[in-house]
Amino acid sequence: MKRLITAAVGAPLALWALFRLPTGLFFALAAVLFCFPAWEFSRIQGRWAPAAPLWLVVPLVPLTAVALAPGVVVGQPLDGARVLAGLLSLGAAVAVLLARTPVEQAAPAMGALAFGALYLGLPLAALANLQARAPWWLFLLLAVVWIGDSAAFYVGTRFGRRRLAPVVSPKKSWEGGLAAVVASAVVAAVWTAWRDASFDWSLLALAAATSVAAQLGDLVESLLKRGAGVKDSGNLLPGHGGFLDRLDALLFAAPVWWLLLAITGRLAGGES
Repeated sequence: MKRLITAAVGAPLALWALFRLPTGLFFALAAVLFCFPAWEFSRIQGRWAPAAPLWLVVPLVPLTAVALAPGVVVGQPLDGARVLAGLLSLGAAVAVLLARTPVEQAAPAMGALAFGALYLGLPLAALANLQARAPWWLFLLLAVVWIGDSAAFYVGTRFGRRRLAPVVSPKKSWEGGLAAVVASAVVAAVWTAWRDASFDWSLLALAAATSVAAQLGDLVESLLKRGAGVKDSGNLLPGHGGFLDRLDALLFAAPVWWLLLAITGRLAGGES
């Protein structure tokens, strides 16, 4: 019940922000929201480097998003690749050094900062870009991820027999994973029948690929938690655990969806 209540409150707020907020405010709100999973990530990784300044991943996430989507976020061209390279290599290393991190924790700390910034900053950039250029494509992404996740849960619970990743996430099954892919393709089919003048079969493939990415994102977050010996990333969302638990699938799905739409030219014209 708590899970349903949280979803019932969060989903309408997300959709309102998607369609009603201007780009700058949407990015600011999303950046604030992403501070919570960034903090949870820093706490999880703190097991390997407890004396390191892993809290720096919190400000690194929005800075990474700005570097990856400069035209959307700050409205002016930046050489995002160079900014990001310096931020994640030199910046992370110097921060660990100046914090007097114990030498045995230095490498894990640098890795956690660099990975954490990209892990959360890249999807934040993708979401900001999609909301600025084509909000309906972002809406479809959320539908693909949320409905696919629900299909995986209910089908896996009832019919799941073959474990998908028994060590990392014992409850997930191949049957549930397949149900998520099929449900995501069905969502895309309904979408293209509603929005397009002609049926777009290729969009079903994009939705299926994004569903696979979403499930990989879920498994990667489970891998991080299992390595640190924790069940949930936090307890701020009743029935869902932490923000990282709720956003894990989207962290992989958003960049993949963004990339696939760009490669196929669907973002060139803006709205779907």
